[in-house]
Amino acid sequence: MHFALICLGGAVGTGARYLLGGLAIRWLGGEFPHGTLLVNVVGSFLVGLVQELALGAAVVPENVRLVLAVGLLGGFTTYSAFTYESLRLAAAGSWGSALLYVSLTTALCFGACLLGIAAARLAAG
Repeated sequence: MHFALICLGGAVGTGARYLLGGLAIRWLGGEFPHGTLLVNVVGSFLVGLVQELALGAAVVPENVRLVLAVGLLGGFTTYSAFTYESLRLAAAGSWGSALLYVSLTTALCFGACLLGIAAARLAAG
């Protein structure tokens, strides 16, 4: 049963990633991978929030944690796309953009995950 729920969550996550990535391209353009950056930052916040509520505060049941953290957010976040896009920028000679993208993704996702954990601790109280 867990497997099916995780797969369902992953399908929803990939659909959400596709929609958010498309919106980012429409609003911000396609020269820089804004969509993947946004997805990874939002996903990092949500992973921190869900994991802390489940494992730290024990207010989210294990089956819900699996569906959300492993399924939905596993399908939503895009580390493989991030890696490819970073290498694509570097291969095109846009080393500054590649370095900026790697730096922003790393720093913002780390910070977003910390904020997610803090929000969960505050909410669980």
